[in-house]
Amino acid sequence: MMNSIPCMIMRGGTSRGPFLRMSDLPDDEPARAEILISLMGSGHALQIDGIGGGDPLTSKVAIVERSSHPDADVDYLFAQVDVLNRRVDFNPNCGNMLSAVGPYAIESGLVEPQPDYTLVRVRNLNTQRLIECHVPTDAGQVRYDGDTRISGVPGSSAAIQLSFLDIVGTKTSGLLPTGQAADTIDGVTVSCLDAATPIIMIDARELGLSGRETPLELDADSDLLKRLERIRRHAGELMGLGDVSDSVLPKPVLASPAEDAERTLCTRYFVPHRCHKAIAVTGAIAVASAVSVPGTVANRIAIDAGQLKAGDLKAAVSLEHPSGFIDLQVEHRDGDPGDIARASLIRTARKIMSGTLFYALPDPTLPGTSSSRPGPD
Repeated sequence: MMNSIPCMIMRGGTSRGPFLRMSDLPDDEPARAEILISLMGSGHALQIDGIGGGDPLTSKVAIVERSSHPDADVDYLFAQVDVLNRRVDFNPNCGNMLSAVGPYAIESGLVEPQPDYTLVRVRNLNTQRLIECHVPTDAGQVRYDGDTRISGVPGSSAAIQLSFLDIVGTKTSGLLPTGQAADTIDGVTVSCLDAATPIIMIDARELGLSGRETPLELDADSDLLKRLERIRRHAGELMGLGDVSDSVLPKPVLASPAEDAERTLCTRYFVPHRCHKAIAVTGAIAVASAVSVPGTVANRIAIDAGQLKAGDLKAAVSLEHPSGFIDLQVEHRDGDPGDIARASLIRTARKIMSGTLFYALPDPTLPGTSSSRPGPD
Protein backbone atom coordinates (compact mmCIF):
# COMPACT_ATOMS: atom_id res chain seq x y z
CA MET A 1 0.00 0.00 0.00
CA MET A 2 1.38 3.41 -0.98
CA ASN A 3 1.36 6.23 1.54
CA SER A 4 2.29 9.90 1.16
CA ILE A 5 3.72 12.74 3.23
CA PRO A 6 4.29 16.47 2.55
CA CYS A 7 7.96 17.21 2.03
CA MET A 8 10.46 19.89 1.12
CA ILE A 9 13.88 18.80 -0.12
CA MET A 10 16.60 21.26 0.82
CA ARG A 11 20.34 21.59 0.75
CA GLY A 12 21.73 22.61 4.09
CA GLY A 13 25.45 23.40 4.03
CA THR A 14 27.16 20.41 2.41
CA SER A 15 24.28 18.00 3.05
CA ARG A 16 20.90 17.42 1.43
CA GLY A 17 17.68 15.70 2.39
CA PRO A 18 13.94 15.86 2.98
CA PHE A 19 12.46 18.22 5.57
CA LEU A 20 9.30 16.90 7.22
CA ARG A 21 6.84 18.09 9.87
CA MET A 22 6.86 16.12 13.11
CA SER A 23 3.06 16.29 13.12
CA ASP A 24 2.99 14.28 9.87
CA LEU A 25 4.91 11.37 11.40
CA PRO A 26 3.96 8.81 14.06
CA ASP A 27 5.07 9.38 17.67
CA ASP A 28 6.39 5.82 17.87
CA GLU A 29 10.10 5.93 17.00
CA PRO A 30 10.35 2.48 15.31
CA ALA A 31 7.30 3.29 13.14
CA ARG A 32 8.81 6.67 12.29
CA ALA A 33 12.10 5.00 11.36
CA GLU A 34 10.37 2.58 8.98
CA ILE A 35 8.85 5.51 7.09
CA LEU A 36 12.22 7.26 6.80
CA ILE A 37 13.88 4.05 5.58
CA SER A 38 11.24 3.70 2.87
CA LEU A 39 11.45 7.38 1.88
CA MET A 40 15.22 7.18 1.46
CA GLY A 41 15.32 3.73 -0.16
CA SER A 42 17.77 2.28 2.35
CA GLY A 43 18.93 -1.32 2.20
CA HIS A 44 20.39 -0.77 -1.30
CA ALA A 45 23.72 0.84 -2.17
CA LEU A 46 22.08 3.26 -4.64
CA GLN A 47 18.95 3.79 -2.52
CA ILE A 48 17.29 3.21 -5.86
CA ASP A 49 13.76 2.93 -4.46
CA GLY A 50 13.86 6.23 -2.59
CA ILE A 51 15.31 9.74 -2.68
CA GLY A 52 18.59 9.03 -0.88
CA GLY A 53 21.76 9.71 -2.83
CA GLY A 54 23.67 6.56 -1.92
CA ASP A 55 25.97 8.53 0.41
CA PRO A 56 25.72 9.35 4.13
CA LEU A 57 25.75 13.08 3.28
CA THR A 58 22.60 12.70 1.19
CA SER A 59 20.85 10.14 3.38
CA LYS A 60 19.73 12.56 6.08
CA VAL A 61 16.32 13.71 7.26
CA ALA A 62 15.32 16.84 9.18
CA ILE A 63 12.08 16.71 11.20
CA VAL A 64 10.80 20.11 12.32
CA GLU A 65 7.85 21.31 14.38
CA ARG A 66 6.69 24.29 16.38
CA SER A 67 8.40 24.24 19.79
CA SER A 68 6.89 24.36 23.26
CA HIS A 69 10.22 25.49 24.72
CA PRO A 70 10.05 29.12 25.93
CA ASP A 71 13.39 30.00 24.30
CA ALA A 72 12.81 28.26 20.97
CA ASP A 73 10.60 28.84 17.94
CA VAL A 74 10.94 25.36 16.45
CA ASP A 75 12.18 21.91 17.40
CA TYR A 76 14.54 20.05 15.08
CA LEU A 77 15.11 16.30 15.18
CA PHE A 78 17.85 14.98 12.93
CA ALA A 79 17.85 11.43 11.57
CA GLN A 80 20.84 9.73 9.92
CA VAL A 81 19.44 7.01 7.69
CA ASP A 82 21.88 4.21 6.93
CA VAL A 83 22.43 3.63 3.21
CA LEU A 84 23.17 -0.10 3.17
CA ASN A 85 21.21 -1.19 6.22
CA ARG A 86 17.59 -0.62 7.20
CA ARG A 87 18.59 1.42 10.22
CA VAL A 88 18.05 4.98 11.47
CA ASP A 89 20.18 6.75 14.09
CA PHE A 90 18.42 9.55 15.99
CA ASN A 91 21.40 10.18 18.30
CA PRO A 92 23.64 12.58 16.35
CA ASN A 93 22.99 16.16 15.34
CA CYS A 94 23.77 17.59 11.89
CA GLY A 95 24.77 21.22 11.72
CA ASN A 96 24.76 21.27 7.93
CA MET A 97 21.12 20.18 7.71
CA LEU A 98 20.46 22.66 10.52
CA SER A 99 21.50 25.41 8.10
CA ALA A 100 18.19 24.88 6.28
CA VAL A 101 15.97 24.50 9.36
CA GLY A 102 15.48 28.27 9.67
CA PRO A 103 14.53 28.71 6.00
CA TYR A 104 12.23 25.68 6.19
CA ALA A 105 10.54 27.01 9.33
CA ILE A 106 9.79 30.28 7.52
CA GLU A 107 8.71 28.55 4.29
CA SER A 108 6.37 26.30 6.30
CA GLY A 109 4.73 29.15 8.20
CA LEU A 110 6.16 28.10 11.56
CA VAL A 111 8.04 31.41 11.91
CA GLU A 112 6.93 34.79 10.58
CA PRO A 113 9.56 36.48 8.39
CA GLN A 114 10.96 39.86 9.40
CA PRO A 115 12.59 42.64 7.33
CA ASP A 116 16.25 42.10 6.34
CA TYR A 117 16.75 38.94 8.38
CA THR A 118 14.74 36.65 10.64
CA LEU A 119 16.09 35.14 13.85
CA VAL A 120 14.88 31.55 14.14
CA ARG A 121 15.57 29.99 17.53
CA VAL A 122 15.97 26.23 17.21
CA ARG A 123 15.95 23.55 19.87
CA ASN A 124 17.82 20.48 18.69
CA LEU A 125 16.03 17.45 20.13
CA ASN A 126 19.04 15.17 19.57
CA THR A 127 21.18 17.19 22.01
CA GLN A 128 18.59 19.36 23.82
CA ARG A 129 20.67 22.43 22.90
CA LEU A 130 19.65 25.77 21.41
CA ILE A 131 20.90 27.30 18.17
CA GLU A 132 20.25 30.78 16.79
CA CYS A 133 19.79 30.90 13.02
CA HIS A 134 19.97 34.30 11.31
CA VAL A 135 18.11 33.82 8.01
CA PRO A 136 18.15 36.52 5.29
CA THR A 137 14.58 37.53 4.41
CA ASP A 138 13.12 40.11 2.07
CA ALA A 139 9.49 41.11 1.40
CA GLY A 140 8.19 38.23 3.49
CA GLN A 141 10.29 35.60 1.70
CA VAL A 142 13.49 33.71 2.43
CA ARG A 143 16.34 35.14 0.38
CA TYR A 144 18.51 32.36 -1.06
CA ASP A 145 20.54 34.36 -3.59
CA GLY A 146 23.78 35.92 -2.39
CA ASP A 147 27.54 36.08 -2.85
CA THR A 148 28.61 33.77 0.01
CA ARG A 149 30.54 30.66 -1.00
CA ILE A 150 31.23 27.69 1.25
CA SER A 151 33.69 24.93 0.43
CA GLY A 152 32.06 21.79 -0.91
CA VAL A 153 29.10 23.56 -2.55
CA PRO A 154 29.14 25.00 -6.08
CA GLY A 155 28.10 28.60 -6.69
CA SER A 156 27.11 31.18 -4.10
CA SER A 157 24.10 31.84 -1.87
CA ALA A 158 22.89 34.11 0.91
CA ALA A 159 24.80 33.80 4.19
CA ILE A 160 23.08 32.14 7.16
CA GLN A 161 24.77 32.64 10.51
CA LEU A 162 24.48 29.81 12.99
CA SER A 163 25.31 30.32 16.68
CA PHE A 164 25.42 27.16 18.79
CA LEU A 165 24.77 27.80 22.49
CA ASP A 166 25.80 25.69 25.50
CA ILE A 167 27.67 23.18 23.37
CA VAL A 168 29.69 21.37 26.05
CA GLY A 169 28.68 17.82 27.00
CA THR A 170 25.91 17.23 24.47
CA LYS A 171 25.98 13.45 24.85
CA THR A 172 28.48 12.84 27.66
CA SER A 173 29.52 14.17 31.05
CA GLY A 174 31.42 17.21 29.74
CA LEU A 175 33.99 18.65 27.37
CA LEU A 176 36.56 15.98 28.30
CA PRO A 177 34.40 12.96 29.16
CA THR A 178 37.35 10.69 29.98
CA GLY A 179 38.62 13.29 32.46
CA GLN A 180 41.82 13.82 30.45
CA ALA A 181 42.86 15.92 27.48
CA ALA A 182 44.67 12.94 25.99
CA ASP A 183 44.43 9.14 26.31
CA THR A 184 46.25 6.27 24.66
CA ILE A 185 44.16 3.78 22.69
CA ASP A 186 45.56 1.08 20.42
CA GLY A 187 49.03 2.59 20.69
CA VAL A 188 48.10 6.14 19.58
CA THR A 189 47.33 9.35 21.44
CA VAL A 190 43.70 10.39 21.22
CA SER A 191 41.64 13.28 22.57
CA CYS A 192 38.03 12.48 23.40
CA LEU A 193 35.87 15.62 23.37
CA ASP A 194 32.22 16.52 23.43
CA ALA A 195 31.42 20.00 22.12
CA ALA A 196 28.34 20.06 19.85
CA THR A 197 29.08 16.38 19.15
CA PRO A 198 31.38 13.70 20.60
CA ILE A 199 34.60 13.17 18.63
CA ILE A 200 37.91 11.32 18.91
CA MET A 201 40.87 13.30 17.60
CA ILE A 202 44.05 11.58 16.40
CA ASP A 203 47.20 13.09 14.97
CA ALA A 204 47.25 11.62 11.46
CA ARG A 205 51.03 11.26 11.61
CA GLU A 206 50.72 8.74 14.45
CA LEU A 207 48.89 6.51 11.98
CA GLY A 208 51.61 6.89 9.36
CA LEU A 209 49.57 9.40 7.34
CA SER A 210 50.20 12.96 6.20
CA GLY A 211 46.64 14.01 7.02
CA ARG A 212 46.14 15.35 3.49
CA GLU A 213 45.01 12.10 1.91
CA THR A 214 41.80 12.28 -0.13
CA PRO A 215 38.59 10.70 1.17
CA LEU A 216 38.85 8.16 -1.65
CA GLU A 217 42.35 7.13 -0.53
CA LEU A 218 41.29 6.87 3.12
CA ASP A 219 38.13 4.91 2.32
CA ALA A 220 40.20 2.44 0.30
CA ASP A 221 42.52 1.75 3.25
CA SER A 222 40.67 -1.13 4.91
CA ASP A 223 43.33 -1.62 7.60
CA LEU A 224 43.03 2.04 8.59
CA LEU A 225 39.23 1.86 8.75
CA LYS A 226 39.37 -1.24 10.92
CA ARG A 227 41.85 0.40 13.27
CA LEU A 228 39.78 3.57 13.51
CA GLU A 229 36.74 1.48 14.36
CA ARG A 230 38.64 -0.34 17.14
CA ILE A 231 39.76 3.02 18.53
CA ARG A 232 36.23 4.44 18.18
CA ARG A 233 34.59 1.58 20.06
CA HIS A 234 37.16 1.73 22.87
CA ALA A 235 36.78 5.50 23.08
CA GLY A 236 33.01 5.15 23.23
CA GLU A 237 33.35 3.03 26.35
CA LEU A 238 35.80 5.50 27.94
CA MET A 239 33.46 8.41 27.14
CA GLY A 240 30.54 6.74 28.88
CA LEU A 241 28.65 6.06 25.65
CA GLY A 242 28.74 2.29 26.10
CA ASP A 243 28.77 -0.04 23.11
CA VAL A 244 28.84 2.26 20.07
CA SER A 245 29.07 -0.46 17.42
CA ASP A 246 25.55 0.38 16.19
CA SER A 247 25.87 4.14 16.65
CA VAL A 248 27.52 6.81 14.49
CA LEU A 249 28.85 8.51 17.63
CA PRO A 250 31.59 9.30 18.48
CA LYS A 251 33.11 10.45 15.17
CA PRO A 252 36.85 9.94 14.45
CA VAL A 253 38.82 12.99 13.28
CA LEU A 254 42.36 12.94 11.89
CA ALA A 255 44.24 16.21 12.49
CA SER A 256 47.52 17.51 11.11
CA PRO A 257 49.28 20.86 10.60
CA ALA A 258 47.54 23.12 8.10
CA GLU A 259 49.13 23.50 4.69
CA ASP A 260 47.98 27.12 4.39
CA ALA A 261 49.56 29.46 6.97
CA GLU A 262 46.21 31.26 7.30
CA ARG A 263 44.50 28.08 8.56
CA THR A 264 44.70 26.54 12.02
CA LEU A 265 44.56 22.80 11.36
CA CYS A 266 44.02 20.28 8.58
CA THR A 267 41.22 17.75 9.24
CA ARG A 268 39.81 14.50 7.90
CA TYR A 269 36.44 13.71 9.49
CA PHE A 270 34.80 10.28 9.44
CA VAL A 271 31.03 9.65 9.54
CA PRO A 272 32.16 7.25 11.08
CA HIS A 273 33.11 4.54 8.57
CA ARG A 274 33.71 6.76 5.56
CA CYS A 275 35.67 9.98 5.26
CA HIS A 276 33.52 13.09 4.93
CA LYS A 277 34.11 14.96 1.66
CA ALA A 278 34.21 18.18 3.71
CA ILE A 279 33.55 18.30 7.47
CA ALA A 280 30.40 18.24 9.58
CA VAL A 281 29.47 21.55 11.21
CA THR A 282 29.20 19.98 14.65
CA GLY A 283 32.50 18.17 14.13
CA ALA A 284 34.15 21.42 13.10
CA ILE A 285 32.84 23.06 16.28
CA ALA A 286 34.27 20.24 18.39
CA VAL A 287 37.68 20.54 16.72
CA ALA A 288 37.68 24.35 16.98
CA SER A 289 36.79 24.10 20.67
CA ALA A 290 39.62 21.64 21.25
CA VAL A 291 42.27 23.98 19.83
CA SER A 292 42.34 26.09 23.02
CA VAL A 293 42.09 23.20 25.51
CA PRO A 294 45.61 22.52 26.89
CA GLY A 295 46.99 19.08 26.09
CA THR A 296 44.53 18.01 23.42
CA VAL A 297 45.75 16.69 20.07
CA ALA A 298 44.43 19.85 18.37
CA ASN A 299 46.11 22.12 20.92
CA ARG A 300 49.49 20.39 20.58
CA ILE A 301 49.45 20.50 16.78
CA ALA A 302 48.43 24.17 16.73
CA ILE A 303 51.18 25.12 19.19
CA ASP A 304 53.87 23.11 17.39
CA ALA A 305 52.85 24.69 14.08
CA GLY A 306 53.06 28.21 15.52
CA GLN A 307 49.31 28.80 15.19
CA LEU A 308 48.88 29.28 18.93
CA LYS A 309 50.96 30.14 21.96
CA ALA A 310 50.73 27.86 24.98
CA GLY A 311 48.03 29.05 27.36
CA ASP A 312 46.33 31.32 24.83
CA LEU A 313 42.73 31.13 23.66
CA LYS A 314 41.99 31.12 19.95
CA ALA A 315 38.64 32.68 19.09
CA ALA A 316 38.99 32.57 15.29
CA VAL A 317 39.67 29.05 14.00
CA SER A 318 39.99 28.02 10.36
CA LEU A 319 40.02 24.32 9.46
CA GLU A 320 41.19 22.79 6.20
CA HIS A 321 39.16 19.84 4.93
CA PRO A 322 39.07 17.85 1.65
CA SER A 323 36.85 20.40 -0.12
CA GLY A 324 38.46 23.60 1.17
CA PHE A 325 38.11 25.23 4.57
CA ILE A 326 35.61 26.33 7.19
CA ASP A 327 35.92 29.37 9.50
CA LEU A 328 34.50 29.44 13.04
CA GLN A 329 34.34 31.82 15.99
CA VAL A 330 34.57 30.31 19.50
CA GLU A 331 33.52 32.52 22.41
CA HIS A 332 34.93 31.54 25.84
CA ARG A 333 33.57 32.74 29.17
CA ASP A 334 36.01 34.49 31.53
CA GLY A 335 39.06 33.21 29.66
CA ASP A 336 38.24 29.58 30.50
CA PRO A 337 39.08 27.22 27.59
CA GLY A 338 36.59 24.68 28.93
CA ASP A 339 33.68 27.12 29.29
CA ILE A 340 32.37 27.88 25.81
CA ALA A 341 29.53 30.38 25.57
CA ARG A 342 28.86 29.89 21.88
CA ALA A 343 30.37 28.80 18.59
CA SER A 344 29.35 30.55 15.38
CA LEU A 345 29.87 30.05 11.67
CA ILE A 346 28.40 30.92 8.29
CA ARG A 347 26.55 28.40 6.12
CA THR A 348 24.20 28.56 3.14
CA ALA A 349 21.05 26.69 2.15
CA ARG A 350 18.76 26.24 -0.84
CA LYS A 351 15.22 25.06 -1.42
CA ILE A 352 15.24 22.32 -4.07
CA MET A 353 11.65 21.10 -4.25
CA SER A 354 8.37 21.14 -2.39
CA GLY A 355 5.64 18.54 -2.82
CA THR A 356 4.54 15.06 -1.80
CA LEU A 357 6.71 12.00 -1.19
CA PHE A 358 5.29 8.51 -1.55
CA TYR A 359 6.46 5.50 0.41
CA ALA A 360 5.50 1.88 1.00
CA LEU A 361 5.80 0.15 4.34
CA PRO A 362 7.01 -3.47 4.35
CA ASP A 363 4.43 -6.24 4.50
CA PRO A 364 5.24 -8.17 7.72
CA THR A 365 3.84 -11.38 6.16
CA LEU A 366 6.45 -11.38 3.38
CA PRO A 367 10.15 -12.31 3.72
CA GLY A 368 12.63 -9.45 3.46
CA THR A 369 14.33 -8.98 0.11
CA SER A 370 16.60 -5.97 0.72
CA SER A 371 20.06 -6.07 -0.80
CA SER A 372 23.21 -4.09 -0.08
CA ARG A 373 24.55 -4.53 -3.59
CA PRO A 374 23.52 -2.42 -6.58
CA GLY A 375 21.77 -4.13 -9.46
CA PRO A 376 22.38 -3.53 -13.16
CA ASP A 377 21.83 -0.11 -14.72
